[in-house]
Amino acid sequence: MTAPTRILTNAKIWCGLTEGFAEALAISGDKVLATGTAEEIGAMAGPETEITDLGGKLATPGLNDAHLHLHLYGMNLRQLDLRPHHGVTTVDKILEMVKAAAEATPPGTWILGRGYDHDKLEGFRHPHKSELDKVAPDHPVMLTRACGHTCVVNSTALEIAGIGHNTPDPHGGKIGRDPGELNGLLWENARFPVQQALPDVTAEDYADAISAAGDMLLSLGITSCMEAGIGLAAGLPELRAYQIARKDGRLKVRVAGTLMGDLEKNLLDVAYEEGLVTGAGDDMFRIGPVKIFTDGSAGAGTAWMTRPYSNDETNYGVPCLTPEECDELVMKAHKMGYQIAPHAIGDAAIGMVLDSYEKAYAEMPDPDRRHRIEHCGWHTPEQLERMQAMGVIPAGQPSFLYFFGDGYFMCLGEERPHHCYPFKTWLDEGLHPSASTDCPVTDPDPFPCLYAMTARKSDTGRVLGDGQQLSMAEALHLYTYEAAYGVHDEERKGRLIPGQLADIAVFDTDFFEMDTPEQILDAQCLLTIRGGETVFERGA
Repeated sequence: MTAPTRILTNAKIWCGLTEGFAEALAISGDKVLATGTAEEIGAMAGPETEITDLGGKLATPGLNDAHLHLHLYGMNLRQLDLRPHHGVTTVDKILEMVKAAAEATPPGTWILGRGYDHDKLEGFRHPHKSELDKVAPDHPVMLTRACGHTCVVNSTALEIAGIGHNTPDPHGGKIGRDPGELNGLLWENARFPVQQALPDVTAEDYADAISAAGDMLLSLGITSCMEAGIGLAAGLPELRAYQIARKDGRLKVRVAGTLMGDLEKNLLDVAYEEGLVTGAGDDMFRIGPVKIFTDGSAGAGTAWMTRPYSNDETNYGVPCLTPEECDELVMKAHKMGYQIAPHAIGDAAIGMVLDSYEKAYAEMPDPDRRHRIEHCGWHTPEQLERMQAMGVIPAGQPSFLYFFGDGYFMCLGEERPHHCYPFKTWLDEGLHPSASTDCPVTDPDPFPCLYAMTARKSDTGRVLGDGQQLSMAEALHLYTYEAAYGVHDEERKGRLIPGQLADIAVFDTDFFEMDTPEQILDAQCLLTIRGGETVFERGA
């Protein structure tokens, strides 16, 4: 046998849910060669083998965030950071940040911010247009809520976008109105005119953002992700950016790229003509599913439900598509050979997606297409059975439980939040659920996700869905193998077994031997290996 190029030893190596633990691991090139005891693997070393002593630390397969927005996260790193756990807990703080940005930039320059959560702001409210006008009268301002489905803008931005008091609500969107004036809030499709008025971003800009975001993910032990919306902001330049980043070595993590296939934001025809269908590409950049939006978010009150929100009995959320439109978009992508990954959070949206899947499979059966439902927050028992029958994958976000859990009780009452994102049920029923952050909706930090899956608690300690707790091994399984399975990659990665990619994360905390679950929130990644090579080392 050829000697390993690298050996990791003196470690607690979690190889996978059924594979268990090893003391050492041998790597040949970019693949795992063998696992076993330190003595067994040490005996394989040759004169050129690099030996890495992990000092007894926990190592796992490289983590795989199954739904995030890599390039948009990179772009958001350049914007005002309005997230509550970064100290933004009042509207006054937001206004202070906007004012400082206005004073530091020339008049007419856009001021962009992301991450505020009105459920965590003092007074439980959004900023108002009039407040933004006062601190930035000469700059267009757009501040996006954490969920990414709602924004608040000032009068200058509304004027540039052509939105006035008499502008009707668009299909799939809502314009915020107070008596006698607009309040600056825009939900779902109502945001599009403002987004289209933003300065153009080039493919090179996005490629740089992809690189910066990739570095951040590597520092967290994340070696792979599913990019959940190529074309969501600027269209084709986003796809070109991933191709540029792959070619130039600026793509730091392995990406399965989801292509927008929605009504207005749609790359399918161009991609299909270029042969970019699901599965095309290599181990660094591969085409994944097709994305459409069917509703919004629960925290914003736009997830489409069959029952009204408890804080507004007139509100059932916002459907972004009609059933006929959903049928048409799903059927087109299905016939082209794409896997499909619609955004659907509320049970009304989930039901519409399942209807479309049943029609597509009836016309063109394909038992291993692995169509997904992104988020899949609230579904009925009957919908669960339909998902099982078709092999539909629920791609939920444990970080939502942690960061937004308290807000769910505020908008949906005391009972319904306990039924959201049932990861234990999904896993036990064989649905291949994955774990993700939907970054930049929340941080890409995997530790709140692992905590939420095992403790089922919000950031204030409130329990959501007692009985849905996963074991640590199950939670890591969702973050590794199941994330790979969700994009047809489980034969390449997700476990540390011979022949799979040598993507490995090493942590300072043994997740399997903690005194309290809360310890995981303070964990850090010490070392990240991608394809057998060190790509991040803390303190290096």
